Amino acid sequence: MSTKVLAIDDSRTIRNLLRVSLEGAGFDFYDACDGEEGVERFPEVDPDVVITDINMPKLDGFGVIDALRSGPNRTHVPILVLTTESSDDLKARARDAGATGWIVKPFDDDSLVSVLRRLTGHVA
Repeated sequence: MSTKVLAIDDSRTIRNLLRVSLEGAGFDFYDACDGEEGVERFPEVDPDVVITDINMPKLDGFGVIDALRSGPNRTHVPILVLTTESSDDLKARARDAGATGWIVKPFDDDSLVSVLRRLTGHVA
């Protein structure tokens, strides 16, 4: 059974880049175009890891993390933040909210795949 990744990002380009990279590495890829859709899709996808942007319409990444860590979908699934933001304050805020890690865009395919494999135990 493949490892399922739910990527939440309002950029179609980023979602497509993630799809190519992660499916090529053997992950099952699911996506959502904003935080609200991502939280709604979470139970149906039942992912092994979530990747979320911070700056999105409807519900930002902090809202996603909060909803997944404390709402009806309460989960301990790893949540990676993938964003152009890099301030220490935002990283601390995400960590305090329950994010597992932080990756700055643009991302390196091999590094992202390596992090996901470590977090999920996925072996290609």
